[in-house]
Amino acid sequence: MEAFPPVVEIDARIRALSPQQRRLLQERLAARSQPPEPPGQVPAPPRLRHGGQPLKWSLFFFSAGGDHTTAEHYAFLLDCARFADRNGFEAIWLPERHFDSFGGPYPAPAILAGAVSAVTEHVGIRAGSVVLPLHDPIRVAEEWAVVDNLSGGRTGVSFASGWHPNDFALSPDAYADRRDRTVRGIRQLRELWRGNTIERRDGAGTLIGIGTLPRPVQPEIPLWITASSSPETWRTGAREGLHVLTALLEQSTAELAEKAALYRDELRAAGRDPDEHAVTAMLHTFVGPDQEAVRRTVHAPLVGYLRSHMELFAKLASSKDVAIDPAKVSAADRAALAELAFERYFTTNGLFGTPESALPRVRELAASGVTEIACLVDFGVPPQEVLANLVHLQELRQAAEAAGVLALGGAGAQA
Repeated sequence: MEAFPPVVEIDARIRALSPQQRRLLQERLAARSQPPEPPGQVPAPPRLRHGGQPLKWSLFFFSAGGDHTTAEHYAFLLDCARFADRNGFEAIWLPERHFDSFGGPYPAPAILAGAVSAVTEHVGIRAGSVVLPLHDPIRVAEEWAVVDNLSGGRTGVSFASGWHPNDFALSPDAYADRRDRTVRGIRQLRELWRGNTIERRDGAGTLIGIGTLPRPVQPEIPLWITASSSPETWRTGAREGLHVLTALLEQSTAELAEKAALYRDELRAAGRDPDEHAVTAMLHTFVGPDQEAVRRTVHAPLVGYLRSHMELFAKLASSKDVAIDPAKVSAADRAALAELAFERYFTTNGLFGTPESALPRVRELAASGVTEIACLVDFGVPPQEVLANLVHLQELRQAAEAAGVLALGGAGAQA
């Protein structure tokens, strides 16, 4: 079967139209041929407000492997997305990882975002993060505009500059100046998203203007920059008007608070309202009905998760004034260091416990400047246990709202 009627048949159909039908057809074609409104006339999206507002909660995925298959992992992701959608969570965050079992199910966040959009109706669908120097911003704009249409305008993207040289097998020349490329790429993506064009050379070497299709639902896409230990990345986020996605892998809550304060100061200096900008913090999370049961449940998976990246241990050792080369660490020392790391994450760098015991931690995060807690739930705990206990995470969220725990934003601590 042909996808469209042949040209001769179309011509015959037009000749058969009455004068009134032809006039109506001409009017419709004329309306379709009108150029779209210039980007400056598109109404601005609703402004985010964080100061004095309840914390937002989302689910974050990264994966440390486990005994389940990749297909089972994707089923787990979609089940979590359905739970988040039904229970009023802010977003689902999907990472980009390459060439390593640590995060291995996630080489293509836009594809998984399309799957999440098909099984949800309300929850935001975000990349956490697209490693922008590995990609052409044109392709990123196209892919996420598709997701924006599939989801009805629920997309958001955080961009990272990348760090592991192996990842840059995809784009070897981009490694040296990856941070500058990230900023340039973000600016280009914004122009394309707004319906503008950027200049590129075509296959014949001619300079042409490129615009992207499909047109997205959102006139502006919410954008984050992924930042952790470097204050300069937080400054870049403020200068570019980006939200910040951070984590407690390489910093304490106190250090996060210092950077969040710096970020708000930089936003004000750039003439931006801090209350309109989010600080999203990713934390390893498991909330259950019993404190000791939670500890037993997460101990082995979290230790395995932490051992999978020994550079984290080296940084931890340095913070304890112990000079350790991970390559020379014995199995016994490695195990001891993993236990030390576990204690740190369980007590101060994650979100573990019961709804009652975890509430003070939530207050601390809100007071530090965090406006959204992105709960990393797939660090190795069996999927069925995670799914069975998400209800307790929901209880913690409700307890925080009932206790009046508010996002700091730009207005000072309110808890």
